[in-house]
Amino acid sequence: MNIDSVQLVLLFVIIVLTLLLVVLGVQVFFILREVRHTLFKANKVLDTADTIADAVSKPLSSLGGISGLVSSGSFMAVAKIIKTFLKRDEHKDRHHEE
Repeated sequence: MNIDSVQLVLLFVIIVLTLLLVVLGVQVFFILREVRHTLFKANKVLDTADTIADAVSKPLSSLGGISGLVSSGSFMAVAKIIKTFLKRDEHKDRHHEE
């Protein structure tokens, strides 16, 4: 069994290419693992931003409700009713003192 120079070169090329593909596969594995780690961190940041946005939006939505009451005039109606009750209480107190 005599090996030609062509067969020897082909064997050498196959071994080198196999080694390069193994190294490339290991590098791709490390890159994908780093991408996964980065995506987990980005997900945590987005979750935190969502929590902060919810915490900010709740008080702002309640302020929007108050401004809606004021603009619709119902707040003014409630204020007039309270004012009427307060005047009625003052009027009763004056009659009891006399």
